[in-house]
Amino acid sequence: MSSCFQEDRPIDHMLVIGAGIAGLTAALEGAAQGARVTLLEKAPAPGGKMSAVEVGGRLIDCGPTVLTMAPVFHQIFEDAGLDLADFVTLHRADTLARHVWSGGATLDLHADLQASIDAIGRFAGPSEARGFAAFSRQARKTLEFLRPTFLEAERPATPFHLLWRAGLRELPGFLALDPYRSLAAMAREHFADLRLRQLFGRYTTYCGSSPYRAPATLALIAEVERDGVWQVEGGMAAFARAMLSACRHLGVDVRLDCEVARIETQGGKATGVRLASGERIGANRIIHAGDRAALVAGLFGPDVARGRRLRPRERSLSAFTVAAVAGADGVDLAHHNVFFSDDAKAEFASLARGEMPGDPTIYLCAQDRPCSAAPPDERVFLVLNAPANGDVHVFSEEERERCMTRALYRLERCGLRLNPRYPPSISTPSDFERRFPATGGALYGRVSHGWMASFLRPGARTAIRGLYCAGGSVHPGAGVPMAALSGRIAARASLRDRSSTWSFPKGAMHGGTSTPSAPIADIR
Repeated sequence: MSSCFQEDRPIDHMLVIGAGIAGLTAALEGAAQGARVTLLEKAPAPGGKMSAVEVGGRLIDCGPTVLTMAPVFHQIFEDAGLDLADFVTLHRADTLARHVWSGGATLDLHADLQASIDAIGRFAGPSEARGFAAFSRQARKTLEFLRPTFLEAERPATPFHLLWRAGLRELPGFLALDPYRSLAAMAREHFADLRLRQLFGRYTTYCGSSPYRAPATLALIAEVERDGVWQVEGGMAAFARAMLSACRHLGVDVRLDCEVARIETQGGKATGVRLASGERIGANRIIHAGDRAALVAGLFGPDVARGRRLRPRERSLSAFTVAAVAGADGVDLAHHNVFFSDDAKAEFASLARGEMPGDPTIYLCAQDRPCSAAPPDERVFLVLNAPANGDVHVFSEEERERCMTRALYRLERCGLRLNPRYPPSISTPSDFERRFPATGGALYGRVSHGWMASFLRPGARTAIRGLYCAGGSVHPGAGVPMAALSGRIAARASLRDRSSTWSFPKGAMHGGTSTPSAPIADIR
C-alpha cells in the first residue's frame, strides 16, 4: 500500500465508490482530465446491476439487457482520447422489440420509423398508424428539447429554470413536455386500440413507474429506443468490463473486492474513506456511485447520513427476475420481447398495493437471438415488475413458485412454451435489497409519479463539501446511459470545484445543483 494513502496533509485525489456504469464513467472522466483516481468496488467484478449469473454452465445477463444512446458512450470515450470500438463491439438492432398478446397477436417495432408505421397499420389499421406517427412526433419534440437542456446538463431546479435555460425560441418544445397528464392519458389520445395503449404506456416501467401516474413526458423513451438499440458482443457484462479496461488504460487504480465501511469527514468536508479491512484512503473528492439511499441510511457512517429516506410509496418498482436455460417454442422470439397481461390496470393496481400481479406483463430477453436457427436450449432472462418492499418482505419458496407458475402461464397464453432445462436463478425484491441495502429493492431510486418528479431527484453535489453522488437514483435518472451521464456530471462538478480555488459550493443533498430525468429504462 502506497504511503500517500496514509498521509493527513491535503492531497488532490478522487475516490469513486462503486464500479457500476456511473462509477466507471466518473473514474474515466476524472482520469481523462488528469486527476489521480482510485475506483473502489466491493464486488469481485464491475457493473453493479449490470451483472451475470451462471445457469447450466452458461452465463446469462441478469441486469440491464438493452443499450441505448450509444453516442453518449462514444463521446465519453472520445473525450478520454479513446475509441469505444477498441474496447467492445456493438451491433445495432433493426427490430427494437417483439410484442405479444394473448392468442399470439404480435407486433414488432423497428428503428426505422416508417417500418413501425407500416407494421402498426397492418396490425391495427391506418388510423392507428396515423396515431403512432403523431405520438412519435410529440415524443421527438420532447426528446429534442430535453436532450441539451436537461438530459446532458446539470439539472435545473424548477421547470421555469428549464425554460430560462432553453430560451423563448424553444417554447414550442417546452410546451410539448406534457407533464400534467399521465402517459396512459397521452396514449389514449393517440390510440383507440387497447393493445397499443398498453404498449406505449409501458415505457414508464423503464424507470419503475406506473403509466397511470407517471407524466406523458416519458413518451420520449420510445424515441430514445428508436434512435438505436445496440447488442453488446459478449453480453452486457462485457460492456462493464470494457469500461473497466478503459479506466485502467488511463491509469485509474482499480480495487475490486474492496468494501468501503465509512466515509470520513472533517469540518464538513470529505477527507477520505475507511475500508472494511481497516485501511484508510485519504481523498479530497469522493464520488459515491451507488444508490443514494445507502448514504441517507447511514451505511457509510453518520457523518454523511444527510437527507430524508424515501417512504415506500416514493420508491420505484423492483423486479422478480428469472435467468434460465430453456427450450422455447410456439413464438419466434426476437432478442427483446414483451408478453402483455390481459389487464394492465389490474396489474399496476396490484403493484400499488404492494402485491405481485396475478397476471403479470413479462419482458423476456432471448440472449442467443437473433440467429439463423433457434437453438435447442436458449439463454432467457425474464423480468416481472414487483413492489419495492424487499426490506420488509422475504418471498417464501411457495411465493417464488407461484410467481414462476404465473409467468409460465402468461407466456403460454401468448403462445410461448418455455421449458427450463436446469433450476433457474431467481431474484426477488429482497434479493435486490441484500445487494443494494436500504433500497427495499427499488431499482431506480425515486418513483417518477407527478409532474415534478424529475426535479425532485437529488443532484450531484451534497451538503458535504467534496462529496458527490452519481447513479440511477440521482439526476438524470435510471438506465444505463443516464447513469453514465450522472457519473460524468459528478466528475465534472468535482473538477470544477477543485479548480475554483479549492472551495466547494454549498448544496443540499435533497436537490443538489447539478442527466431522462425524465429517467430512462427499466431493468432492460
